[in-house]
Amino acid sequence: MRIDTNRRQLMGAGLAGLAAPALAAAGDDRGADLVVHNAVVHTVDAAAPRATAFAVRDGRFLRIGSDAAARALAGKGTQIVDAKGMTIVPGFIDCHNHASGDVLLYEVLVGNPFEVEVVTIASIIEKLRARAARTPPGHWVDGFFYDDTKVKDGRLLTVADLDQVSRDHPVAVHHRGGHTAFYNSTALQLAGITRATPNPAGGTFDRDADGALNGRVTDLAMNVFDSVGQRPQFTPAQEAERARAAAAHISKAFVRYGLTSVHHEGGDLAALQAIRARGDLLHRVSYEAYPPFLDAMIAGGLQTGFGDDWIRLGATAEHTIDGSFSERTLARSTPYAGRTPAYYGNVTTTQEALDAWVERVHRAGIQVNCHANGDVAIAMLLTAVERAQRLFPVADAQPKITHCTLVNADLVRRIKAAGAIPAPFTSYAYYNPDKFRYYGEDLMQHCMAFRSFLDAGIPACAGSDYDPGPFSPLMGMQGMVTRTGWNGETWGANQRVTVAEALRINTLNGAHASREETIKGSITAGKLADFVMLSDDPHTVAPDRIKDIKVVRTVTGGRTVYDA
Repeated sequence: MRIDTNRRQLMGAGLAGLAAPALAAAGDDRGADLVVHNAVVHTVDAAAPRATAFAVRDGRFLRIGSDAAARALAGKGTQIVDAKGMTIVPGFIDCHNHASGDVLLYEVLVGNPFEVEVVTIASIIEKLRARAARTPPGHWVDGFFYDDTKVKDGRLLTVADLDQVSRDHPVAVHHRGGHTAFYNSTALQLAGITRATPNPAGGTFDRDADGALNGRVTDLAMNVFDSVGQRPQFTPAQEAERARAAAAHISKAFVRYGLTSVHHEGGDLAALQAIRARGDLLHRVSYEAYPPFLDAMIAGGLQTGFGDDWIRLGATAEHTIDGSFSERTLARSTPYAGRTPAYYGNVTTTQEALDAWVERVHRAGIQVNCHANGDVAIAMLLTAVERAQRLFPVADAQPKITHCTLVNADLVRRIKAAGAIPAPFTSYAYYNPDKFRYYGEDLMQHCMAFRSFLDAGIPACAGSDYDPGPFSPLMGMQGMVTRTGWNGETWGANQRVTVAEALRINTLNGAHASREETIKGSITAGKLADFVMLSDDPHTVAPDRIKDIKVVRTVTGGRTVYDA
């Protein structure tokens, strides 16, 4: 979609018709549209944390309290739901998600996007061979959702493995973390990469002990492959239909897991608008823009918050400062163990460039959002934010630190002082313990530091980082509460939070991160009626069973969008 810089043209390109709905006038004599009773309601509202019932009208909570109080608002046409003692919580909010429905629908999945599943290298080769068999020579064959520690072979993919797929096609397997990929010899040759090729700034072409390319490429070094090989070509109409199908597909997946609001890292805004118009957008979107749309926002004067309760312009998409936690390329102040020469991770920008980018976005009234995993990268971002605030003070700017993984006491102090919002990984504590050994217990006590943030009064929010992490909020809550992974290993137990804190992080804190805490994030009269009915209460089940709680029903704006 072409983006014009004229504000009126921008609105027509994808944001036309977004207007906040008015709350029904108090005091009229209509009954509620919906009454839910006989429930265990955790409101995440400090003024009234527990209830047994509530009423909904015009897509918003009307009254929360006792069964009698809610049922008193029932009228002739009211839908009455007996929750039969099940638990109800606010709709979950994911504050960092790549929302890649297109990959789920159209690509080869060599790993499991949603659950822990250990595969084999042979199965990966077999799936890619099947795709190669129906792909013209010279065209790319790609695999997605590879996870290097979820492979029974106990080793990384190699160029030799992928040469078994095909020598007539460039082949790539993309790590679900998004910061590394593995290539066959044909791909390396097309890109002109040899054993003599130096590593570029911010990335590596990895080699074996003899100096030969092993096929693994990290961070900015992957860019060289973007302009080689062939890809399928689609007409504009085909592209638009594929985008609509992908957006509808991922929306169904989100609500199946109880997500009613998701911060989208870019994506096709026109597709989101189209599926909304036909009733297939089931969750609310905080749209985080990449360039060129971000540039058009700045030129057109559009700021964070423009939109309505369903699609709203949020922070920027993550502006990348360093590498990956799960793929061991984050930028840290101490070297990684067992690497020669000493390796400190990948920094993907300079302080000068980061300062300029942050200042430009900050002055435009757009919420800054940067990908910063390691302590080095987080410090760089805070330096840029502090500089921008000195030059152009803005109250409640709330810069967002996506991932904000490895911190220390001084960084926590600076985050608090800057009013920044960390969005650490949630499902990683359960899903990725098999990677934490690369960091060690001492370092893991300072990673995904929810306890440290809450104790400092910092309202950290939940970021699954899907594709890299599964987006199940209940899996995330279990990991946050136990810090114990699928393999039974516990890392950084000092960063545990309570169930109530984990619930707040995944709901009200998420609404605060997008400056929407006055309209959602808790079950409070006047707020949007987004809620989830659960088969069990996460506060009372065994902590290591939270992820197994079933989402029975998901409701967005008073409308049931998922029913098990």
